[in-house]
Amino acid sequence: MSFLAKMKQSFGSTFSFFADSWAELKKVRWPNRKELTSYTIVVLFTIVFVTIYFWLLDIGISSLVELIV
Repeated sequence: MSFLAKMKQSFGSTFSFFADSWAELKKVRWPNRKELTSYTIVVLFTIVFVTIYFWLLDIGISSLVELIV
């Protein structure tokens, strides 16, 4: 296979990938404003909850290590 044929095949698959990706993006059902707001609130609440959980876990482990040392 010649160099030019390999380049054509390579770029052809690249363009095909982007065309297929664009076609898939057209099929996506994007959330409306109400859904987006509720999803954002859930994500922020989860982040705060996990942060507090690990903060308390860190304090507990630190206290345990201080007692041992």
